[in-house]
Amino acid sequence: MNILFVSNKMPYPPKDGGSIATFQHMWGLASLGQTVTVLTINSKKHFFDVSQIPIEIRSKINFKTFFLDTSLSAFDALKNLFFSSMPYNAERFVSEGFEKYLIEILTQETFDVVQLEGLYLCPYIETIRKYSKALISYRAHNIEHEIWKRRLEREKNHMKGRYLKLLTKRLESFEKSFINSYDMIVPITLRDAKQFTDFGNTKPMLVSPTGIDAKKYEPKPEMIKFPSVFHLGALDWFPNQEALLWFLRNVWRYISKDYTDLKFYIAGRNAPKSLIEEFKKFRNIVFVGEVEDAHEFLNSHSILIVPLLSGGGMRVKVVEGMALAKTIVSTPIGVEGIPVTVGKEVLIATTPDEFIYCIEKLVTDKAFCEEIGQNALSFVRQNFDCNVITQQLFEFYSKQLHDN
Repeated sequence: MNILFVSNKMPYPPKDGGSIATFQHMWGLASLGQTVTVLTINSKKHFFDVSQIPIEIRSKINFKTFFLDTSLSAFDALKNLFFSSMPYNAERFVSEGFEKYLIEILTQETFDVVQLEGLYLCPYIETIRKYSKALISYRAHNIEHEIWKRRLEREKNHMKGRYLKLLTKRLESFEKSFINSYDMIVPITLRDAKQFTDFGNTKPMLVSPTGIDAKKYEPKPEMIKFPSVFHLGALDWFPNQEALLWFLRNVWRYISKDYTDLKFYIAGRNAPKSLIEEFKKFRNIVFVGEVEDAHEFLNSHSILIVPLLSGGGMRVKVVEGMALAKTIVSTPIGVEGIPVTVGKEVLIATTPDEFIYCIEKLVTDKAFCEEIGQNALSFVRQNFDCNVITQQLFEFYSKQLHDN
């Protein structure tokens, strides 16, 4: 099987949820002996030199990159507002140059499947149809307009709210306009799959979550600082910024007064200066920044806080934390798409008082904290084995090719 992945950001190194999800499929199919090519936008924000990718990976995956500056621009956003019906989020990834490069690749090689990594690649479906007989798979990382709808619901600024309302409306229309334009759809969660069915999807569908390779996730209880509270996630992503500030202002300010030795470790890349300044206003905050080894950081601490109030899809860092036997306290949104049993594999909190209760219970009862972590580890190994997930994807594609 010859497969072309098309991505709107460099999937290597696989550090955030989106790149991990993309890389897992690429590497998994390549490891099964399939021919894998990746065409990716190599933007300023996520730029990575292909020559620095390990030769072991480059020997199995053919990387083709196209530089495109997708940076946010106030001028471009304003122009989009008045002179376009397309959501600005999507318009940033529409490029004649990228399209020409895509056409060149499609005409030089015959592909069986073209997998589009996310909504913002869907405008290229028509081009792929014109220049290739490949089946088109839409890898839906989330329900995009739902993320912005949740953000809109929490926006207190009237002017921002008006813009977010328009953007959300455009995104919903844009997202639904591509329903059934692909040949098959591969959402990450069962919840998202149900949503696509409600939107009218009739194409073959496979739920394919982001999994873990158990061999690469080794819990190291001897490394853990207990008790310690921590958060790990991209700090340039608005839902993470919003979640952390809410947690600090409504939960941590009270916890840190009663537990004066307890520290809150915050790690993640691309934190804006304004966010770092906010961190300094609270006691016992240890801002780590981007960590070189996420597994080592996860292994070093005990209680992972996921206070997400908006966002969509599946939080890969939650799955990774569970794979390293971390005890997780999360909002319902934080574990959305992960069919956990509340109180067994994770603790769920929706209010400041509930977060405070959960954290106090965990820091004062080490045995209970460790029990939740071990339950999480068993759950992930049983339900999120990436080798099983990739094999299911290969079989799904094989069946669709056979049927067509």
